[in-house]
Amino acid sequence: MNRVDNKVAIVTGAAGGIGSATCRLLAQGGATVIATDLRDADGQRLVAEILAAGGKARFIRHDVTDDAQWALVFATAIKEYGQVDILVNNAGIYRHGRTEDATAAAIQEMFDINLKSVVLGTQHAFRAMKQRPAGSSAAAIVNLSSVAGLIGSPNSTLYNLSKGGVRLFTKGTAMEAAALGYNIRINSIHPGIIDTDMARQGVAGAMLQRGVSAEVVAQTMAAAHPLGRMGRAEEVARGIVYLASDDASFMTGSELVVDGGMTAR
Repeated sequence: MNRVDNKVAIVTGAAGGIGSATCRLLAQGGATVIATDLRDADGQRLVAEILAAGGKARFIRHDVTDDAQWALVFATAIKEYGQVDILVNNAGIYRHGRTEDATAAAIQEMFDINLKSVVLGTQHAFRAMKQRPAGSSAAAIVNLSSVAGLIGSPNSTLYNLSKGGVRLFTKGTAMEAAALGYNIRINSIHPGIIDTDMARQGVAGAMLQRGVSAEVVAQTMAAAHPLGRMGRAEEVARGIVYLASDDASFMTGSELVVDGGMTAR
């Protein structure tokens, strides 16, 4: 397992597919996991599962668009565990539709959850992580972008904008942290289409609503990847844990693409 022993990690959107897989792998690797989400029951079940397996975890209900709630999450982590070593900005949403049809409310929701939350999380992480003891291995922030942050896609333009913003915000903050001597590494990860509720309710849901059969939807989503299938949440989580771990000690401002070859075409 990658070197995350005795680290304290905050993972947002922890009740989702990629988030829960990341929490499990971090806990298996020896980290104490603070899982945050708005879905209380799912988050509590995840933490109970980790604890039953011998891991260390707790759940905090958390609206990632609320600065005061970010402050509470970090204050709780520092009070209970002394410091924060890892932040995984995983919370996010996907919306499908034509650019010209997007409402002001839909645009705001996309920006708040996919972009504003990453800015808020990074601000609080900087304030906490720069206080870690001298000589410690670098703290790590991992931001969830997407292949949609690398290539354009019709009917996903707002998602493109938000995930492209995450990609460049990651690079900018990585350079800023290095220039300020904060000992914090910041990297982004870019999944392809992953077999999670978000994918099933997003692109797949839009296709089903247009009358496309479930079989054709599955074939289309699989065929988008040269490897011939959708990705699994655990495959993305392994990449996240790698970037969060000391194994990635010379990586900052980088992007790790986990897309079954989609962007290699």
